[in-house]
Amino acid sequence: MCGIAGFFGLEDKPLLMKMTDRLEHRGPDDFGYYADRNICLGHRRLSIIDLSRRGKQPIFNENKDISVIFNGEIYNFKEIRKELEKKGHKFKSDTDTEVIVHAYEQYGEKCLALFNGMFAIVLYDSRKKKILLARDRMGVKPLYFTFQNKVLYFASEIKALLENKRIKREINYRALHEFLTYRCNPTSETMFRGIYKLAPGYYLTYDSRKNFVIDKYWNLTVKPDNTLTELELKEKLYELIRDSVRMRLISDVPLGAYLSGGIDSGTILSFMAEFSKEPVKTFSVGFGFEEEYNELKEAKFLADHFKTDHKEIIVEPETLGIIPKIIWHADEPMADPTSIPIYLLARETKPNVTVVLTGDGGDEQFGGYEQIKIMNLYNQYGNRIPGFVKRLMPRLARNIPNRFLNRFFKYASELGEEGLKRFERFLNSNTDAERYLELVSIFNDVEKNEIYSDDAILKTSNFKLAEEIQNKYFTKERDFLNQVLYLDTDKILAEDMLMKADKNTMAFGVEERTPFLDYRITEFMASVPVNFKIDKSMDKILLRKAMQGRLPEQTVNRKKTRFFVPINRWLDGELMDIVKQVLSRENINRGGIFNYNYVEKMFNNYSKSKLFYSRQLWSLLTFEVWRKMFIEGRPLNTLDRFVD
Repeated sequence: MCGIAGFFGLEDKPLLMKMTDRLEHRGPDDFGYYADRNICLGHRRLSIIDLSRRGKQPIFNENKDISVIFNGEIYNFKEIRKELEKKGHKFKSDTDTEVIVHAYEQYGEKCLALFNGMFAIVLYDSRKKKILLARDRMGVKPLYFTFQNKVLYFASEIKALLENKRIKREINYRALHEFLTYRCNPTSETMFRGIYKLAPGYYLTYDSRKNFVIDKYWNLTVKPDNTLTELELKEKLYELIRDSVRMRLISDVPLGAYLSGGIDSGTILSFMAEFSKEPVKTFSVGFGFEEEYNELKEAKFLADHFKTDHKEIIVEPETLGIIPKIIWHADEPMADPTSIPIYLLARETKPNVTVVLTGDGGDEQFGGYEQIKIMNLYNQYGNRIPGFVKRLMPRLARNIPNRFLNRFFKYASELGEEGLKRFERFLNSNTDAERYLELVSIFNDVEKNEIYSDDAILKTSNFKLAEEIQNKYFTKERDFLNQVLYLDTDKILAEDMLMKADKNTMAFGVEERTPFLDYRITEFMASVPVNFKIDKSMDKILLRKAMQGRLPEQTVNRKKTRFFVPINRWLDGELMDIVKQVLSRENINRGGIFNYNYVEKMFNNYSKSKLFYSRQLWSLLTFEVWRKMFIEGRPLNTLDRFVD
């Protein structure tokens, strides 16, 4: 795991060094440069495999006409290496990085299909005067790029690209529009106009003749296979997960695991314990609000069951001082508040282990999110409900006692009046895409028209998210439930779940590995019939069945509980005063993007719909701090110094 940076079409070693140094947190152990007339490659190393100097990057082939810088891990590199050695290739190190060079030398771009891992690769072929950029299938590792005067610049993080002062810092309104929907930016563009992300499963080539190609090397086919029995499905999934964990234990530095107490992290821990000679080091996080927002009890139960070396971390309100640091590391606005516990976990993890395994991706792979269940229920029964009943239901819901509402969704009562309005729009939406957006959006279209300034409304008027989603994801090619699962994976997984994990763990030079996102598991689950994913009463059906007898019964049968960060509780305290400073009329008007009237409405009505408005306030807080840092170029160490 490392940081990479450089450019093609220019030689400028001082700039290369600045870009590479900006990534020191990703690779604190070593650095390396390669500069020639048309190519500059920089690398910051986090030593994981082959800790010797032989692992220093860039790494070359025997003739030194192919060079590579690499961020990530190729878990099957030993198997690939054996085949390459049979074909006459000579190796100088024991690293997975060197395998990339020789695999490209042997197979060209087709080598990417051989790699099982998480990676961002930049490879320069001096024979063809061509550069290759590639990102892993699921998007675990980031890779950004931009063009300036026909020069291609690239880096693991945007802040390294911004060391090039020629790059303008302008807001991309398409990315802003999507951010306000999803609390992250899931597009292949970034929040900076003119800077892009290489999408998961894609590669990019650019040569001295200015031929530019972006192409996909991996396609996921969602096609249920009804020929396998339940026993065969369970056994197949069990062996895939077991092998995926085994592969991800390859390391020359200490490993550990993040433990929540649910079936996802419990499954990963169970296989780690099988393969580990020593007790697994496990880490869990909780909040200072008793058991309401904690999974520490369940995590401790699993830690005791597998006899791990366990450590708990409590997030207190005073830790909110780290918010500017988290936003700086994220590069783009990312308003998922779980970034805070991930950041703190990584900080506490680093003195103990350098590599951690997590259960990330389990909800996407096996079917665990609330929106999937709700969409599935509506698809089965919604069209049977008469229109007048749909219009009446939100009014009836206003009279349901909170204790009954909260049985449906733990915090339903705190969504308040605005939550009921969303419920009404969900029931009366015209398309599946509209219903999905009413469930997941931080700001829906109605609220965006209120929050945007007149200028922002003009700049975003052509972005029709519901129409785009309907046309791309809700097609006749796959059944309804798989459509929603594919949408969640393709649209949000990489740029929310995986980027918040990458940026906040790499802030401390910690490598996170995600066994559930082995592409073999993804392809297998795409072939699993939907009745083994979700039904009326259960989620993650196949995973639960596969883990019966391996995990404690209470873990296997435990209902899915979303990891919930209590921003609504924090806003009841001193954080609200800080938010009001950041989102003051003066600051909002100066930015020119938002309409303060809606901000004032959120403050005035907050007590009536705390959970609903806390998510919106948190998103605006994140964006405004990001804007000050990255667009205006203002260093912000603490939120209480936001206003001079």
